[in-house]
Amino acid sequence: MVSARAVAAGKGFGRLAVAALAVLGLLALAAASLAVGAARLAPAETWAGLVSGEGAAGLIVRDIRLPRLLLSLSVGATLGLCGAAMQGLLRNPLAEPAIFGAPQAAALGAVIVLYLGLAEATSLALPVAAIAGAGLSVAALLLIAGRRAGLVTLILAGLALSSLAGAATSLVINLSPNPFAVTEIVFWLMGSFEDRSLRHVVMAAPFLALACALLLTRARDYRALTLGEEAAASLGVDLARLRVLTVAGVAIGVGAGVAVSGAIGFVGLVAPYLARALVGGDPGRALAPSAFIGAMLLTAADVAVRLIPATSEIKVGVLTALIGVPLFLWLILGRRARGAEALA
Repeated sequence: MVSARAVAAGKGFGRLAVAALAVLGLLALAAASLAVGAARLAPAETWAGLVSGEGAAGLIVRDIRLPRLLLSLSVGATLGLCGAAMQGLLRNPLAEPAIFGAPQAAALGAVIVLYLGLAEATSLALPVAAIAGAGLSVAALLLIAGRRAGLVTLILAGLALSSLAGAATSLVINLSPNPFAVTEIVFWLMGSFEDRSLRHVVMAAPFLALACALLLTRARDYRALTLGEEAAASLGVDLARLRVLTVAGVAIGVGAGVAVSGAIGFVGLVAPYLARALVGGDPGRALAPSAFIGAMLLTAADVAVRLIPATSEIKVGVLTALIGVPLFLWLILGRRARGAEALA
């Protein structure tokens, strides 16, 4: 008979193999992101441009493609982590960051800047406005629902703020007298990493790092919450504090991501789903893998939109929606078949 130690060793080796393959896959995607684009570069040219920064290759790799890569990795990781945290808090695999209204509020802040033409005055106006919009949505959510609000109250308040922000965004587009501004706003709302610079990376990085730190440190609490709220409280979990930290972390992370990439959806749904297939149903263990998978997914999507033949580059948000919506419907149908339509 095979001993339990041998079985555990086999599982450990399998996990290491999967982790090694994932790292290699991420490195391959990063290399492809630096090499693929309107100007195709050979691997040697890409490496020389990245190291030296000289010539046309250096300009393309360092100033255009490297910021895209850094943003797709960091934003994708944050969105994946936010999705896993939301699912851990709500104990529902269908939960995703947009439920608290932060992406819609961040988009509204950015759209107002585009409408007023402030984005042309300074390149930092757009990300600052989007982050401010997400921050205001969190403050309003906590003010409306209260610190000790239950999950249903938080969800309802978030949906109300989300609907309000969406309606306000549509109103701004409707009132815009300039058709070129309308086109710019609509394209930005589709989500993309085009024309981003290292300045955008520097602007978003502190907020993305803060969001990840807030959520990754809650792994034990999400794990305890799977036993139920009463059991988690008996284990020392402060449920009110956990809700506030989760909502704040998700809003900050998603707001910063929307600020520099526009509206990109469903990464927070797809990445945790794939992570659970690898690590099981433990929400605490799924946090870091969800972030890693989110980075891979968004980087792969950013590479794919540059490879799809089209007169203009397909927006990343469009591609993630085309992938995410069918998966979301499939998950809903699967839960319906199992008689699990209600929130866990």
